[in-house]
Amino acid sequence: MTGQPLRLDELGADPASVLKVVAYFDDLDDRRCGAADLVRAAARLAGCPVAARADDPLCFDAAGAALNPGVDLDEGDVRVLRDGPAAPLDAVVRDRLRRSLRLCRARRFPAPALGDPALVEVVISSRQDPAARARAARLLGFDESLPVRVLAVSTDAPATLSVVLDVLGGDRVRTTTIGTTIAVAYQGSRDARTLSDALEDAISAAFPTPLPAGAGRGPWIGIGSPTDIFSTPTSWHQARRALRFASSTGYGRRAIAFERLSVLELLADLPVDAVLSNPDVARIDELAATPAGAVEVATAEAFCKYGSLRRTAEELYVHHSTVASRLAHVAERMGWDFDDPMDRFIATLVFLVRRIALSSAELGDTG
Repeated sequence: MTGQPLRLDELGADPASVLKVVAYFDDLDDRRCGAADLVRAAARLAGCPVAARADDPLCFDAAGAALNPGVDLDEGDVRVLRDGPAAPLDAVVRDRLRRSLRLCRARRFPAPALGDPALVEVVISSRQDPAARARAARLLGFDESLPVRVLAVSTDAPATLSVVLDVLGGDRVRTTTIGTTIAVAYQGSRDARTLSDALEDAISAAFPTPLPAGAGRGPWIGIGSPTDIFSTPTSWHQARRALRFASSTGYGRRAIAFERLSVLELLADLPVDAVLSNPDVARIDELAATPAGAVEVATAEAFCKYGSLRRTAEELYVHHSTVASRLAHVAERMGWDFDDPMDRFIATLVFLVRRIALSSAELGDTG
């Protein structure tokens, strides 16, 4: 079974021998042995019959042959059926076998897995009392002593969620779908900047801009602040607000951490209708309504993001003179001078609030 046969009659009663028995059962657990194999391995170790009740009664002798236990066994009972006095480590064998059988049953009947989505809803819902939230978190496998972040993910194809989960892999992650948004409860050590940048890089690699016509946009993500398990509804609320800043256009960020918004978070309260009826936003929308104008608007937004003609040209794979020509058309239409710091700030703000409004409309959040 283990590759290193071990017998109790070769061991003493010292701590080193106890650790060998513990390691023996740990190896069986790592191999994900079934109940019958666990009892059979315990009998070989003990050098005598061992019986246990795991759903059905099981009993094997030291050679691995099945026996009738000859005793009544309640659920969870473990017996070392040794003739004569007990060996010094029989109690350790019983304890470790009982533990291994519990782990085996947990693998067969993973109770939390069937209720994971519902449990995540309990954890992030402001309508649940703290005790229910803590219990759900425990069932989900979260450590109550560590902070939890909640992410709000919007995607046009559920399969693209794998891009997000690959970045979060290796940490405690649980998901559920609420309306059209996927809630991701996440317990990991990365700070807001590191996490949001890692997600942004992964999305950009999977869905590089500019996106081809008809291509899926990939996931947009809002990232809440880390909170204790009793305050996760706050993180969920923050994540949904941050999601409104995720890009509905080609050159905005697609992973937004609430902590990094700072004062910009106030813009989430702007009414969508008021933003879209703003004269500057309306002119940008009018310009973007034609194919050529849409390219010019995308170029201007990319310039506001990257900050220079050369960098923008590199990102768009065009000559910097092409970028300059497109910017000149937008500047003429909007009355902006992209060399003027105030005009550039206004342009950046126009693109930002327009992005929030368009994202919110697509998300169905027009409040």
